[in-house]
Amino acid sequence: MKLDILAFGSHPDDVELGCGATLAKEIKLGKTIGIVDLTRGELGTRGSAELRDKEAAEAAKILGAEVRENLRFADGFLVNDKEHQLEVIKMIRKYKPEIVLCNAVEDRHIDHGKGSKLVSDACFLSGLIKIETAIDGKSQEAWRPKYVYHYIQWKNIEPDFVVNVSGFLDIKMKAIKAYGSQFFDPKSKEPETPITSKNFFDSLDYRARDLGRLIGVDHAEGFTAERLLGVNELDNLV
Repeated sequence: MKLDILAFGSHPDDVELGCGATLAKEIKLGKTIGIVDLTRGELGTRGSAELRDKEAAEAAKILGAEVRENLRFADGFLVNDKEHQLEVIKMIRKYKPEIVLCNAVEDRHIDHGKGSKLVSDACFLSGLIKIETAIDGKSQEAWRPKYVYHYIQWKNIEPDFVVNVSGFLDIKMKAIKAYGSQFFDPKSKEPETPITSKNFFDSLDYRARDLGRLIGVDHAEGFTAERLLGVNELDNLV
């Protein structure tokens, strides 16, 4: 299956938090998207890996993703080496995306920055024909995405561009709420974490509103790019 967009996250819920509204909008526009989680989030303070599996499947359904896979790398101990790169390359070659979205280049959680670099490196290596990979015994062809963009997470990284997601924030928030074990729940008896506060949940809305304000729309999501961006026409902007 060839996809237009493949979104990677170090943990289940990274993609929803970072670019959920953008994915929902692209799907509405007719794009096909898939999600690949690098780990199961098994070190998370709340919930369990098994519960996160179910939550991730429900969130993908809400967004409208064509597929969602989990590479089951070790949560908290991501390594950007040949072994891990080859597994990511297999996903890139399997789905042949034009665009790859991945974690923030730097963030509070150590897995985010490491996952970001791992996926970025794999996107380049995936285009080298002398790197051989196979799935189920079938050899894969080299494939390099045209664009690699990094969504913004905990830290307020200045974006290189923002996407107008007005009208799609509700879908994003619904997908995030599918992770009931991870976010604000006044009835929960489990330990508090930086992402379980009401302030964190509310921040998702006011960050989108603030980025939207800067371009004159209701809501936006921000991304950083690895290379210079260009436009074909001066008036082809929001």
